[in-house]
Amino acid sequence: MIFSHRLIFLLTLLLAGLPLYAASMTNEAKSVRSIVSGIVSYTRWPSLSEPPRLCIFSSSRFASELGDSHSGSLPYQPVIIRSEQEALTARCDGFYFGNESPTYQVELTNKYPSKALLLIAEQNPECIIGSAFCLIINNDEVRFSVNLDALSRSGVRVNPDVLMLARNQKHG
Repeated sequence: MIFSHRLIFLLTLLLAGLPLYAASMTNEAKSVRSIVSGIVSYTRWPSLSEPPRLCIFSSSRFASELGDSHSGSLPYQPVIIRSEQEALTARCDGFYFGNESPTYQVELTNKYPSKALLLIAEQNPECIIGSAFCLIINNDEVRFSVNLDALSRSGVRVNPDVLMLARNQKHG
């Protein structure tokens, strides 16, 4: 009986703390989460009937925010991955890269079983090779650019309005 009261008390404390956790998310993190969610929302996979599995590399500065489904609904199923082996076996529909180099991004996707993949990178400012979408983060200002060549080879279809946003929209 004492155990159940303690458990209820603990659960109450945890649930009460969730809004504080959500409020503690930085504006930068909120912008990153919003942009990634928007990109995923406006992307279509050829044969996917459920929310896509977005594999988020643990090296990302925003892995916890992108993987946290408690602070609001997500248009994807987050999967935090820590190694190439995990990435290759996780049945991902997309990858969110942290510190992985553009060359590594290409090498990993070349090893991945042939399928449609959405690729988003946090640390690929040139956005010439590797991911189709590259976040540009400067002093709480977050925007993104698009590598049309990588996007055309990705096997996914993205609403053209998202591509227009990449040209001029800034989030901050």
